[in-house]
Amino acid sequence: MSKTTAPTDPTGDRELAEAGSQLSTAPEDSAHRLPALGVVGWARWFWRQLTSMRVALLLLLLLALAAIPGSLIPQTGTDATKVAAFRAAHTTLGPVYERLGLFHVYSSVWFSAIYLLLFVSLIGCIVPRTWQFVGQVRSRPPGAPRRLTRLPAYTTWRTGASPEQVREAALALLKKRRFRAHTAGDAVAAEKGYLREIGNLAFHVALIVLLVAFGWGQLFKSEGNKLVVEGDGFSNTLTQYDDFKSGSLFSSDDLVPFSFHLDKFTGTYEMTGPNRGTPRTYQAALTYSEGAYGKEKKTTVKVNHPLEIGDAKVYLTAHGYAPVMTVRDGKGDVVYRDAVPLLPLDNNVTSTGVVKVMDGYRNARGATEQLGIKAFFYPTFGGTGTEAGSQFPALINPLLNLEPYHGDLGVDSGIPQSVYQLDKSHMKDYKDAKGLQVRGNLKPGETLTLPGGAGSVTYEGTRQWANFQVVQEPGGGWALAGALAAILGLAGSLFLQRRRVWVRAVPGDDGVTVVEMAGLGRSESAKVPEELGDLAGLLYERAPGAPDPDPDPAVSPDPDPHVVPAEGAEQQ
Repeated sequence: MSKTTAPTDPTGDRELAEAGSQLSTAPEDSAHRLPALGVVGWARWFWRQLTSMRVALLLLLLLALAAIPGSLIPQTGTDATKVAAFRAAHTTLGPVYERLGLFHVYSSVWFSAIYLLLFVSLIGCIVPRTWQFVGQVRSRPPGAPRRLTRLPAYTTWRTGASPEQVREAALALLKKRRFRAHTAGDAVAAEKGYLREIGNLAFHVALIVLLVAFGWGQLFKSEGNKLVVEGDGFSNTLTQYDDFKSGSLFSSDDLVPFSFHLDKFTGTYEMTGPNRGTPRTYQAALTYSEGAYGKEKKTTVKVNHPLEIGDAKVYLTAHGYAPVMTVRDGKGDVVYRDAVPLLPLDNNVTSTGVVKVMDGYRNARGATEQLGIKAFFYPTFGGTGTEAGSQFPALINPLLNLEPYHGDLGVDSGIPQSVYQLDKSHMKDYKDAKGLQVRGNLKPGETLTLPGGAGSVTYEGTRQWANFQVVQEPGGGWALAGALAAILGLAGSLFLQRRRVWVRAVPGDDGVTVVEMAGLGRSESAKVPEELGDLAGLLYERAPGAPDPDPDPAVSPDPDPHVVPAEGAEQQ
């Protein structure tokens, strides 16, 4: 067997192009042909450009770049408070960002334009390629070119088998190697690697699925947070959420009906070593029910292991402590008793918050007032001086620091207030006998007595709270499926190669069969010559080579009787 390379000529180049035709479903580039003048011509030219692969890739890149501001700049749909703070801090950039739609990137006109153009481009690119590929699958591989020596991979040998026997053996061999093969004239034509084009089309279809899933999810999604203290519950209605945001087409009727009760939160931590204080167990035991009259069920929600009810997922996102406090007025009557959730400040869960007694409190003179008590909580109090604070996140040595105020909380002014902050502009602190501000460090069961018979505050104990995020993403499953399909399709289009093989067997001038094998791939690859060599080796076993023809005695000189034949050569 030998591999030959013929000189280049225009006829051979044309045959090579014809042999490799339709190895790809990519449409022919017609950019060099200017459209006819007129509206129809320009519309046709614009459509060809829009549905070209290079424009689709450009739009995909633009979409990725357009999403960057949505990650770096606060968005009104995610956190309107941060947007307001950004505008207040950047009086020059704020109006510019507002005009450009950078505070609502994903609903802006320019982002939607890129999104829709990419959607149309992919559809316009995929539909014709799909029909073309279906036509190729239904058709047979093209016949062998007239000159197989022009193909990149080529080998030939002489055999004593008849041409029909060689073609039958080649046809059986190629079909056994999963080629789609048939006999075309004096040659066998075979083709393999259709999964490459299937992967290419699957990748683009998956991109469309991703775009649809993303758009659907943005329109109908919802996301809300709820802080629940041990012993309390939650019902999936809008009024129950601490904060809630949703897509433009979402309605309250789309909320999945369910409720749950937080039975117990469990958190354990590493006690020693370099990872001391790192959570080991972080889970919430829930009792939940689906629908208004569903049967109660028990479950445990962990980080990254949400509770799934219909289209809704309940995630555990945060944890903290809620000291139980009882406030009494000057007569000793209980005016407030509840667990007050405090917000963590560090990894050791040092927490802060405010107790607001808005109604029912009367001071020692019987006058109606409001109380505001700033609270700092240390789960494991330790240290001395400036290093005093929580030394560990678990409840080992809890301490509650209280700082009481009295006066007007300002809750009736109509201005929204945070439940975790205290407006002291109309409040006064309590003074002790020395004129110092009254503060108290309480352990469970201890009481802080307010001066002048103003009442008392008792630290009853500590409960834990957990924050849950309820998410409904109707397009999440489709987006995941599209992403996986895109990865598989891209892998198939990159690592698989569509190629064609021809085997020609014809009688030579001396009557001995001449076998020619050639291969052609969609792109330059070492796989085609290697595969052709393997196939040629197997076919050579079924059609072994014949000796080369003897030289013509009329033109060959008489052999020198004194020359010794090479080892293995035949004696004349």
